[in-house]
Formats: sequence, C-alpha cells, structure tokens
Amino acid sequence: MGLLAVGTPLEWPEAKKVAGHVREWGIEQLLAIWRRAKGKERDALLWGDEIEYLVVAFDDQKREVKLSLRQADILEALAGDSELLRQGGGVPDLQRGRNRPGKTAPTFHPEFGRFMLEATPGAPWGIDLKDLLDVEQDMKWRRQIAKEHMYDSEYPITMTTFPLLGDKKSLTPYFPPSGEKLRSQFVPDEIANPHIRFPTLAANIRARRGRKVELNVPVFIDENTARPWMDPTVDFNMHNWPEDDDVRNGAAKDDHIYMDAMAFGMGSCCLQITFQAKNMEEGRTMYDQLSPLGPILLALTAATPVYKGFLADTDVRWNQISAAVDDRTAEELGEKPLKNDRWRIPKSRYASNSTYISQDCRLKPEYLDPDLIVDEKVKARLLEDGMDERLATHFAHLFIRDPIVVFNEDLQQLDLTKVDHFENLQSTNWQHMRFKPPPPGNDTGWRVEVRPMEIQITDFENAAFSVFVVLITRAILSFDLNFYLPIPRTTENMETAHRRDAVLNDKFYFRKETLPKRQTRMNGTSNVSSAANTPQPSRPASPVGAVEDEYELMTVDEIINGKADESFLGLIPLVESYLDTINVDVETRCEIAQYLALIRGRANGTLWTAAKWIRHYVRGHEQYKKDSVVTNDMAYDLVKAVERMTIHEGRDGFAKEMLGECRQRE
Repeated sequence: MGLLAVGTPLEWPEAKKVAGHVREWGIEQLLAIWRRAKGKERDALLWGDEIEYLVVAFDDQKREVKLSLRQADILEALAGDSELLRQGGGVPDLQRGRNRPGKTAPTFHPEFGRFMLEATPGAPWGIDLKDLLDVEQDMKWRRQIAKEHMYDSEYPITMTTFPLLGDKKSLTPYFPPSGEKLRSQFVPDEIANPHIRFPTLAANIRARRGRKVELNVPVFIDENTARPWMDPTVDFNMHNWPEDDDVRNGAAKDDHIYMDAMAFGMGSCCLQITFQAKNMEEGRTMYDQLSPLGPILLALTAATPVYKGFLADTDVRWNQISAAVDDRTAEELGEKPLKNDRWRIPKSRYASNSTYISQDCRLKPEYLDPDLIVDEKVKARLLEDGMDERLATHFAHLFIRDPIVVFNEDLQQLDLTKVDHFENLQSTNWQHMRFKPPPPGNDTGWRVEVRPMEIQITDFENAAFSVFVVLITRAILSFDLNFYLPIPRTTENMETAHRRDAVLNDKFYFRKETLPKRQTRMNGTSNVSSAANTPQPSRPASPVGAVEDEYELMTVDEIINGKADESFLGLIPLVESYLDTINVDVETRCEIAQYLALIRGRANGTLWTAAKWIRHYVRGHEQYKKDSVVTNDMAYDLVKAVERMTIHEGRDGFAKEMLGECRQRE
C-alpha cells in the first residue's frame, strides 16, 4: 500500500462527471513518465516482498478468537518506537542465534482492513544469492516486531482470510453490521481502514455498479450438508438500504456462501513480489514470461478453504477479491443492452492479465486476447507521442476503467511532475501481474509486480515461494526462456486453480518447449548449463506452426518437477541448471535446496497446501458434524494451531503433512 493521499473525495455521481478528465490527465502524466524514463538503463536488479498479516485477539478462557481492529494503534506504536527508527543492530537470526548486522529495519503499512498490517523489508533485496539467505530471517523479524507492538492477547497470523469474518460477532471492539458505506448485512463500516480513501472506494464501487458487490462461493458438500444448502446467515427480510433487495432478487445463490462487501475480498492477505529490471525492455520481458506462471503459483499456494464460518468447495481467494471490487454495471456485464456505457467488459478490474507487452519476436498475434477492450482514443494519444503499439494497447486497456476515488483538490491543475491521476487508474487495475513505470523524483526503475500468490502460514513457506520466484526470473533472463501461452488459456488456468486440490487433481495449459531450440537438446539429453555458458547467436525467429501445437495440458507436478520421460524439463530443474551456471557456495545451495524441496513436495503431493491442511483439520475436529459448519470453538482451535505452526514450523512434529522434512532439524 503506497502513500495515502488526503483531500476531499467526490461521491460517485460527481466523480462520474470528471472521469474522462481524470483519464486524460492520467495519460498525460504517463506520457511524461514515458518521455523521462523510456531510455533508463542499467538500473540495479533489485526486488522486494510484501507480507500481509491478520491481527487476531485470543480469549483463552472463553476459547474465542476475534479480529482485532487496532491497526491504527499498532501502526502508531511502531511509528513511535525510537529503537526501531534507529534501525537497531541488525536482523536477529532466530534460527541460528546470530545477528546479521547492517540490515535496515522493516517498514509497516496500513491495509484495507483495520485488522490487517502489511510489512516490507526496509531496503530492497539485491540479486546476490547471499540476500536470499536473509529473506526468511527478515520475515521472522517483521513478525516479531509486529507482535512486540501488540497486546499480549494479540498475534499477527498469516492466513489469507479469517475463518469467521462476517459472522457478525467476531470483531473486537464490536460494531454492529450495516453502515452507509458498505451497506453490508454481515460487516460494519468500521471494519475498513478509516482513511477516507477506503470507505470512498467501497461506496463508489457499489454506487457505480448500481447494487452491492456479490460474492458467491460454492459450499463444500459434506455427508450431512443440507441440499439445497441455503446460507443461514442471510437475512432476506433486512431492509436498511435499497441494496438489501439484492438478496430477494437472487444475489444469494443456493449451495453458495454469500458475501456482500468489499471487506470479504480486500480483507484477504497475500504474498507479493516486486522486481526492478535493469531497463524497460527487461521489465516487459519479465511481465510477459511470468504471466503464464501466475495460475501455477496460485494453485501451489492455495490457502483459502473457509469463508464466514463455512467450508468452501474452492481453495483460493482470487475470484472472491475479483467479485468484491467488481464495479461493472449491468450493461458492462452483458446483462442489459449497451445504452449508457461504452463497452461490454469481460473481466472485473481485479482479474488475470489480458495483455502481453514485450517486443519479443516470439510473441505471436495468436497469443493475444481476442476479446481485449481498449480505449482507442487513449491508444491514439499514446501512439502519437511515440509509445509503441503493444505498450500503448496495454495502457489503453487499463484506461477503459473509471477512476473510483477522485479528490477534488487534484482537479485544480495538471502537474506533470506527479502521477496521481495515472496511479488512480493504474493502481485500481488489480491484475495478477502489474507493470510499474518509474515514479518521478527518485532513482526507482521499471518494475514488475507478481500478485497471484496466497499468503502462507509460516515464514519458511513465504520465504520459499519468494526465493523460488526470484530464481525463476533469473532463469528466464539467463536462458531466454519462452513461456508464451495464449492469454485465454492463462485465463482458463486461473479458473482451474480455484478447484479443490487443483494442484494434484487438475491439469493446466502450459508450453511444451520453453528453451530456445539451440538449448533444448544436446546429444539427446538436456544441456541447459552448457548452452548457457556458450556464446549464443541472436534469438531464433518466432516459432512456426499452429499455436495449438505449442502447448498442452500438464499436471502441476510435471510443470514444476518435469516429466518422467524428460520431454519437459520442469521449472525446478531449470532453476537448478541456472544455479549450476553461477558460483554458489555450499551453504547457500543447501538453504536454497530446502526451499525448492517445499515447492517440489507441493507439486507432487507429498506435501499439502495450506488449503488441504485447514480443510483436513476442520473435518477432523471433534466438534465437526460433517455439515460444512466451522463453529467458534473450531475456529479458535484452528487459529491456535496456525499460531503454533508459525512458531515451531514443524520442528515439534506438528503439521508434518504441510512442512515435512524440508526444514533441516538442528
């Protein structure tokens, strides 16, 4: 979460009137960035991670766990910690009992929910593999610092969603549901960060849409689950607001858990990684090549099987966030003929990517989204100022959206040294990859943000996935890998990733050949390392033949670990080949091996996802009646188990199904 602007926000009827104005100024600011930074070269190859926490409060005597709405108090305590501000003596290595001096203290940020915190490293990580050894300890340090600034009864957990969010009573302090901004049956306005941006965002999404947001997650049907199952928490007679008619008009569907507010999506936690490229072209390459990996990362990190006190029949959060901020009108959704709106828009503003942006000669027109909607006027303006076709198309697609939060003060004068209008649109297009131009006023370069991963329960897991993604980017750039896949197939893959145990039971479209032809086979065997160390000719021409022959359905195990017949190498073998080409000391290689072992195990099923573990824990609880219901007592025990897992990380033998023997015992 970036710096939060202050000002007088416009309610939707007024914001709608100036939407075109904001878009025009946003494009002019983008072009100013483009002119300043398009030739920016030799930036440091840096990266950073973002960890999001839920702050929970335990009452052990009553066996209760609730969400603590003390975000502001905790952030104030962190901001007033003089020792932390001085950055202390280094990051304590909690595992080995030693310090690694010289590290900058982490920073903490607000998030949408008043029960959430975001933490980032105090300074970006470099590409030196030694930095990879510090990531996990820095994550542990962040959690430790956060805990030290909370009440004794509170704890920062890394679960994607709180299992009882929306049950009307699991907040402390308590506020009754329904308020002017969210107008929710289940959660109060006070659940959102009080900064004016957040309630305005929620209210204007609802107002633009013309009704409340609608989240319906299929319930997990167990032996004693009623059929048809009707969400027992829905009040069909409530009428505090006109939008309460939604449930009587079919918003709450049979056999689905129903939710009606932005908090049910933006109140979720995730793990995000941002890379700074050495120049714009490298950033565009990373954006394209990482995009097809998004659904695979989503399935591998699946961690969301419970909503509002019920087991769901899905494993990940993505579509729920998408629905929670979906501001499309009935016309844009295709429910009514176009009359007042410009387009039918296939996706929510929170969705998988719809564009490729590299000027790679291997990027075929057939890979592009045939249903892509662009603002042709915006595109023409970008092309007029010299932006190339692919990047102009990308931004012209993002700018089909309306700005949702507009501050009156920002409308007085266009300032080309700022990016407020551009970011108004850029930052509210929440796609699974984000291409980020350099902001004015500092040395930051072109960046790519990787957004699909679910937050993991332990710091070990979050570090493992962070390190894995970093190494994949290094392999992509080192070996000139080609992961191009038609965008509609990636969109399908994102849907597949939602299925229960998709990581084991489903197949995903993936490219058959990822290495340039010169590196694919030597003497009948894979020889990435030798090819990588040999001077290479220019990149081969774009592949010929039918696009449909370039990819096939594969299991996650095949994609990650490779096929048994070696016809597909696998991402981890590619990473290991990359490590073979550089000078890696034994200690670093061993620590990286622990992380890769976790990814391997997730992919082949020897280790469970958090979603599978949580579902198994709930179904094995002594109070569970096989009716899909997660009671207060069950939720308390579950979150206590998560706390225990966070502290011990499997060293006490607990949750071995998730962590196995990846972590070396000491």
